[in-house]
Amino acid sequence: MTTAQIEEIQSAVGNAPAEGRITDEAVAAARDMIGLQLRPEGPYLQDATADTLRNWCNGIGDLNPLYRDVGYAAGTRYGTQLGHPMFPMAFGWLGRTRWGLPGVHGFYAGNDWELFRHVRPGDRVTAIERVVGVEEKESKFSGRLVLQYVEASYFNQRGELLARALGTCTRHERKAARDTGKYKEIEQHEYTDEERDNIDLMVLNEPKNIRGASVRYWEEVEVGEELPTIARGPLSLMDTMGFLVGCGRGHTHGVVLQAAVKHPGHFFRNPEAGGGVEYTGIGHHRESVAKEVGVPGTYDYGPQRSSWMCSLVTNWMGDAGVLKRVRTEMRRFNIMGDTTYCKGKVVRKYVKDNVGLVDIELAAVNQRGEVTTPGIATVALPSRDAQRSVFLDGSAVDLELPVVR
Repeated sequence: MTTAQIEEIQSAVGNAPAEGRITDEAVAAARDMIGLQLRPEGPYLQDATADTLRNWCNGIGDLNPLYRDVGYAAGTRYGTQLGHPMFPMAFGWLGRTRWGLPGVHGFYAGNDWELFRHVRPGDRVTAIERVVGVEEKESKFSGRLVLQYVEASYFNQRGELLARALGTCTRHERKAARDTGKYKEIEQHEYTDEERDNIDLMVLNEPKNIRGASVRYWEEVEVGEELPTIARGPLSLMDTMGFLVGCGRGHTHGVVLQAAVKHPGHFFRNPEAGGGVEYTGIGHHRESVAKEVGVPGTYDYGPQRSSWMCSLVTNWMGDAGVLKRVRTEMRRFNIMGDTTYCKGKVVRKYVKDNVGLVDIELAAVNQRGEVTTPGIATVALPSRDAQRSVFLDGSAVDLELPVVR
């Protein structure tokens, strides 16, 4: 290695996360990117196999045999294992802060998915992602913030549209978030033995509430009906690391250093690692880095939490149901030791394009009683009415999704 190369690395990668600023010029530069197509992040998992589909389920704690058990799935109407509806996210986490505002910290803020076709073993996923919006707001967390919007369309190897999603991220100045200290009073929860036992029982009993082969008909659903709650927690390092494994993510050594030289605002030399290069997102695993961006402790991955909310719905709808839309918004942090209770309630039941549809209000609630993640889902269910359509892959139903401009 030449002296020039060493100096390039030293100048590119600092000893602490970059302290970028949200300036009028930086926001204008980000807005200039609207309409541009982004390079794929990664890509990570592209090929759907029995192993990658099951491993994704392991990473989000999904126990539905339709998505993980080849033998069970062979006996369903599909005749094969299906991908969990959020499996396309393993290709790349939509809404990630990969563009504009250099050195300004970003958080995943949610996704709005419309789903068209199931992923099956043998499929190869690709995606086209483009910038669709930039918005400024004020927040109690960090003062001035920027919302960035991207849209991604996911395809299989035949060019068939699998899913389309709108992704959102928020950008915050690290120093402003630290100084505001919005969450500084939050401490890791101390559970009683009874609380922990109740959580364990919910987790172990979850398979009993997976609808599976017992068809849930549209006519049987009642507005106001509540879905069986599922629990995820207390959040541990096993959960966050397991999600990375489920996504096929992992960078080490030369791969990390090359990325750091190319994108210095996203990497730094961490003294806790002897000066080893780490990504600024290491706050998911290092408390000191989390506190540098105003979070009281290490925290979960937003795409993982979105997937938990999806599992709540797929458990309830059964094998014959088809998830058409799921939208989740990250409103509060989920830190280590927190437990997330995923809840749902039927709020609307209707027929559109001759298909029986159900809208479900979603909410992730932590052990403090705070709603961390509101959302909504739409499910197509089979009908006992012989005149009504049976929903299949690729069927068109106009869900009138909101458009971000």
